[in-house]
Amino acid sequence: MRAFGAIWDAHPQRAKHLARDAGYVLAAELRAHGVDLSFTPVLDLDFGNSAVIGDRAFHSQPRAVVELAGALIEGLRLAGMAACGKHFPGHGFIAADSHTEVPIDTRSLAQIEAADLLPFRELMAHGLSAVMPAHVIYPEVDERPAGFSRIWLSQILRAQMQFQGAIFSDDLSMEGARVAGDIVDRANAALDAGCDMVLVCNHPHAADDLLSRLQRGISPASLARLARLHGRASAPTLTALKATEAYSRAVHNIGAVGLESGDLLAGSARAGEDG
Repeated sequence: MRAFGAIWDAHPQRAKHLARDAGYVLAAELRAHGVDLSFTPVLDLDFGNSAVIGDRAFHSQPRAVVELAGALIEGLRLAGMAACGKHFPGHGFIAADSHTEVPIDTRSLAQIEAADLLPFRELMAHGLSAVMPAHVIYPEVDERPAGFSRIWLSQILRAQMQFQGAIFSDDLSMEGARVAGDIVDRANAALDAGCDMVLVCNHPHAADDLLSRLQRGISPASLARLARLHGRASAPTLTALKATEAYSRAVHNIGAVGLESGDLLAGSARAGEDG
């Protein structure tokens, strides 16, 4: 996604068209294989600090992230797929990787609102169907990671920002989730905070343990939110998809993105050396 951000700096409209094409190809290919939801796009800002977010972030500027992620969401929608923005309220500022440790972001709520929250706030009004919170602690707001925080999910995301879509936990097998206890404690904490569904992605035994021991139902409100994420309309087979002009054109358009963004970045570096 950073490649689209590099193109944005010189050619914003072209970058948006390419991001839309990428969203369409991503969703169309997944839907051809029977997958109707992908946890995309990343809405974190690229502060240059986070290796785990890295080139998954579009840009350092909120406006660029809004425009490029919005275009990608449009592409997803063209193929009948909903969008899930992550990692609320923003994972890009800190270097720590929540897969392997518990990151702590010491900024104030006002600082986060002035930057990281802008893409979430704007895209919620333009078709963002789901959100995934970060396994990051923001101690100026709450001592618990955002994904286990009623303040972040129920008070800020739901009540203040008026988000009506689904909330997914991030992977509960990540190290950043360990502060909540064992796998069942983590799931209960996420659901109590406001998540509609919890994810256990990398530990199959923990998933089995959770399914056998978690004792709670799912609310009608959560069922309705999750139902709205189902793939819309029928999806063609991969063979049929490849025969369409729209797919062929989109694949052709994004095929040169790596080379194009590399040329732009190299040109920027040379300009910096000359300057």
